[in-house]
Amino acid sequence: MNFTPTELGASIIFAIAILHTFCTSYFESIAKNSPRHAGLWHLLGEIEIVFGFWAALLVSFISFYDDLQTAKDFLNQRNFTEPLFVFAIMIVTGTKPILYVSTQILHALANILQSLLRIRSAPVLYFLTLEITPLLGSLITEPAAMTLAAFLLRDLIDRHKCSRALLFGTLGVLFVNISIGGTLTNFAAPPVLMVASTWGWSSVFMFANFGIESAIAIFINALVITLLFHRQLIEPSTEKKEVKIPYAVILMHLIFLFGVVVFAHDPVIFMWILLFFIGYTTAYPKHQSPLILKEALLVGVFLGGLVVLGALQGWWLQPILEMLSPTAVFYGSLVLTAFTDNAALTYLGSLVTGTSPTFKLALVGGAVAGGGLTVIANAPNPAGIAILRSHFPENTVSTLYLLIAAIPPTIVAILAYRLC
Repeated sequence: MNFTPTELGASIIFAIAILHTFCTSYFESIAKNSPRHAGLWHLLGEIEIVFGFWAALLVSFISFYDDLQTAKDFLNQRNFTEPLFVFAIMIVTGTKPILYVSTQILHALANILQSLLRIRSAPVLYFLTLEITPLLGSLITEPAAMTLAAFLLRDLIDRHKCSRALLFGTLGVLFVNISIGGTLTNFAAPPVLMVASTWGWSSVFMFANFGIESAIAIFINALVITLLFHRQLIEPSTEKKEVKIPYAVILMHLIFLFGVVVFAHDPVIFMWILLFFIGYTTAYPKHQSPLILKEALLVGVFLGGLVVLGALQGWWLQPILEMLSPTAVFYGSLVLTAFTDNAALTYLGSLVTGTSPTFKLALVGGAVAGGGLTVIANAPNPAGIAILRSHFPENTVSTLYLLIAAIPPTIVAILAYRLC
């Protein structure tokens, strides 16, 4: 493998950043025992800050090893469209009108199932959120689906009454289902988007090769976890009546959401739409909820840091992919996805010339199947953690527990892709 000292340094920093993600709970415990510097330890304990922090150190390393201009050129050559899009879509999707209409749709479906099966509403809503919303990600994009699902699940999970197993089990299934749920089209899942144009994959092609398999895996994962934990799910409160939101307000929010999704690859346009959206919510605050600016910004920093750190990992990733058979590529990309963003992985795979159609399908299949194993495996994952984290013990999501919880639904996805 040929590499430069800068690439080697970047890989060392990247490895330390991954190790840091497993130690965030440790920094939180230090913050409790060291009140004098608690703010600093809390910062290092924020999982969304990890890659932004180490990316800053990488840029500093390049500045000192080479020069400041080299570091600036390196940053200017990076594409930050994905972090900006996730930032924008989280803000637009996580609003009261969007959540209201989504909840109403799920409640309508839940009522139909309840009348047929005669079961409680909470398990039905839980199942539908983990089943329908990931599939919806193929239309509104995976980050939007993740934001919606996380907010809907937040209202079904009570941190004082549910177990750690339910919390991490839900997160594991959510991450895996979202990762594979965006594969029914060629534009919604980041790892698919990175190769669709290069390889000429249309939405029809994606549905034919991944659609049925993904839908089966999502259904099984959602059903199994619902059956396992249905007794812990609390019925929605009937005491508090929700104020109806005018249809005109809902329509405007849907238009803004549609605009951001349509121009997902044009940051100048969707950020312009976002600014107008913020202005609209400020002008008509009565039917609005506080915008999740902090959470979205943290996720944007996380993904931006991942873009910076991941840019210099090709020297060891690409040779590994080149030497693997299609079957080995599937499992190899699945494992590697746990250590790097699956979109970066498929992009590097698209640079390998002379690959067979089986190789390409295996690469993408493994990348999306492993998209729930870690926080960094799939771009929308940090959005889910940012929204649900407050429901976890000590407001911290253990990377190790997430990995353990994501393995069973990942195995289901593997079996669906390899056997169906």
